[in-house]
Amino acid sequence: MNAENLPASYPILEAKGLTRTFGGLVAVNNVSFTVQKNEIFGLIGPNGAGKTTLFNTITGLIEPSSGQLFYQGEEISYRRSHRIAKAGIARTFQNIRLFGDLSALENVTIAQHVHTKSGLITGVLGLPPAPAEEIKTKQKGLELLDLVGLRDRAYAKAKNFAYGDQRRLEIARALALEPQVLLLDEPAAGMNPSEKHQLSEFIREIRDRFNLTVILIEHHVPLVMGLCDRIAVLNFGQLIALGNPTEVRTNPAVIEAYLGAE
Repeated sequence: MNAENLPASYPILEAKGLTRTFGGLVAVNNVSFTVQKNEIFGLIGPNGAGKTTLFNTITGLIEPSSGQLFYQGEEISYRRSHRIAKAGIARTFQNIRLFGDLSALENVTIAQHVHTKSGLITGVLGLPPAPAEEIKTKQKGLELLDLVGLRDRAYAKAKNFAYGDQRRLEIARALALEPQVLLLDEPAAGMNPSEKHQLSEFIREIRDRFNLTVILIEHHVPLVMGLCDRIAVLNFGQLIALGNPTEVRTNPAVIEAYLGAE
């Protein structure tokens, strides 16, 4: 089922009893939730709560120890990460993972090859459809760089970008995968208050422009409360709260485990 055809009440992503252990450590413990199409869904909790492990499970970087994960009604619990990306789930990382010696444009165009038809031989020899696809991916890459405000630095090496610009470049690269679900791992880390406000507006913009569902991990509580439609709270790998910002903000378990320390 394509996300375009999903009923409004139908979850685009659903976790059922997801658990991930590392030896004797339970990093994610029997977590269940749904995410609706076009929702901005927040994931918060103390350091070590299991948030990034949950992201890694959703995107296929690690397999769940038990439980199930469904995307558009189809189980993807044990799919490889490249197949999940091609299906429409893209992400950024807590620790930026750009190709530092490549240009901004090259970082973005590389991501598009998951959707191209050219193989290694046709690409090297310049045989059809490689030339036409190269023009198309370059144009789309420039458009995405324009969207994140980096078009004028398209040919600059990624390693020479300031931290905030690298964050925006990583989002552009994720968008190049043409996702239906975009996972952002601490996108506001290292940003000042003005940049965080701009980021909130930008996330809303790309959600509306690309008809996206957005899931984000973020420690800046005011950003999450002001941006997200619903929020899930993890603590020691367990889901301790799930609801709208008001419900989460006033939840005694959340106040004790997380918000009370803010």
